[in-house]
Amino acid sequence: MSVLDAPVTAAAPAPPATGLTPTFVRLKLTLLRNGLRQSSGRKAAFIASLVFALLVAAGQVLALVLLRGNANAGTVVVLLTAVVALGWAVLPLFFPSGDDTLDPTRLVMLPLRPEPLVRALLVSSLIGIGPLFTLCLVVGSVIALAHGAAGTVFAVLAVPLTMLLCVALSRAVTTANVRLLNSRKGRDLAVLSGLVIAVGIQFVNFGAQRLGEAGGLSTLEPVADVVRWLPGASAIAAVDAASRGSYGVAVAQLLVTVAALGALVWLWQRGLVKLMTAPDGSTVAAAAPAREESGRTGLSGLLPEGRTATVVHRSLLYIARDPKTKAAWVTALAIGAIVPLINALQGTGSIYFACFAAGMLGMQMYNQFGQDTSAFWMVALTISSTRDAYVELRARALALLLITLPYTVVVCVATAALLGSWQALPGVLGISFALLGAMLGIGAVASALFPYSIPQEGAFKNVAPGQGGLAWISILGGMLAAPVLAGPVIALTVWLHLADLHAALWLVVPAGAVYGALLGWAGLRVAAPRTANRLPEILSAVSKG
Repeated sequence: MSVLDAPVTAAAPAPPATGLTPTFVRLKLTLLRNGLRQSSGRKAAFIASLVFALLVAAGQVLALVLLRGNANAGTVVVLLTAVVALGWAVLPLFFPSGDDTLDPTRLVMLPLRPEPLVRALLVSSLIGIGPLFTLCLVVGSVIALAHGAAGTVFAVLAVPLTMLLCVALSRAVTTANVRLLNSRKGRDLAVLSGLVIAVGIQFVNFGAQRLGEAGGLSTLEPVADVVRWLPGASAIAAVDAASRGSYGVAVAQLLVTVAALGALVWLWQRGLVKLMTAPDGSTVAAAAPAREESGRTGLSGLLPEGRTATVVHRSLLYIARDPKTKAAWVTALAIGAIVPLINALQGTGSIYFACFAAGMLGMQMYNQFGQDTSAFWMVALTISSTRDAYVELRARALALLLITLPYTVVVCVATAALLGSWQALPGVLGISFALLGAMLGIGAVASALFPYSIPQEGAFKNVAPGQGGLAWISILGGMLAAPVLAGPVIALTVWLHLADLHAALWLVVPAGAVYGALLGWAGLRVAAPRTANRLPEILSAVSKG
């Protein structure tokens, strides 16, 4: 019997194809379950986070339900929803490790089409504590606003649209910045996240105080009227509009959310395609020759060749590239401006609060050698005399002045503008210059006498174990001594005010600048021989930890 005469048998049925979305949902659940099995500590942390999130969400839902029928319910709910959507967009940039199970770069080698991949990622991203917390808030929001059949219909549509919009917004932003988040700059964002949150809390506190003074929630209605048309809150605003009978406005606001969701999904898909197909710097060589790292650019390039220019350039690179140094500078810049400006906006501050900016930035001169950590040995090899130590410290102080001087002037002028105290501005500038010079000089001496190591392994660990006393002596001693050294300029300013010689206050500016320069020069002269003679002790102190 030939092959052609053989009986035809039915082929075995193929196993049913599983869609990509269910696969990703199971993958997310499996990764979550396996992660919890790794250790009891991780399981306890997850359960504690879940319980805490549910308790907070339950309290928020209860508050929103009690808000039902209130005249300002729409204003509160719309603004709350906008803040939640903003959080979904911003928080992944500061906490990129919050959900590493859906990193798209891990799917590069799989044969996946963009459209199914986006759908699968979108649905699986709805699993987690964050989406559950957001869902509770959104449900509570529509309960607070929905009235009548029309309001209920729009509420049913608004809940899934808002959830999908928040998740798509988060994933689109994360995908667009995934290479940044996996790089050194992304780690810098994580280091600075605590500062951003702290600064944000200050502005929220200020806004709450102004809100209480202005007479309640009704003052927020103009802001809410604008936010109602923003995609993050427009779907919830549509529920409010439909409940009030404004059906045309409700449909338009709902369409804004739909259009924004479609645009975000398109941008997300486009970003995924680019991320998973375009080469980056690690796979292809640079087309142009790399710029030499030793080349001096920017402000340091204006200085003549020599040790001063080299040290200035190195100090500026530390500020721009080292996470710990960058965090310290950003903290000083932010707090130095927030304290005087917030007090000025509240109408309770004095223009002399602007001197706080000079004090915060002057502290950056302290522990100069500790910023170098163990790499200070390379600097120590170049210091063989008191002159070398003096030039090294002078150049470091000059690098600080390139930033602190213009910044101090800007903060003083801005504070004077907010308070309208232009007459007192010269006195503030003079005192600020004197304080800055005093802190530069004291910081140079403290760097030589009380050096300590700055650990690199912790984002908020700035002193090595056993060296906390050195740090306190260095910083607190300098903060107490600087106003004393700047006392003559402070006394001159006070005397001119008491003598009603306000027209002569402009003399404080050159007096403060010259006196501050003398204090800084004297501090460098005192610190230079001590630095040259204590190099082994300094190297040992900054290399610990």
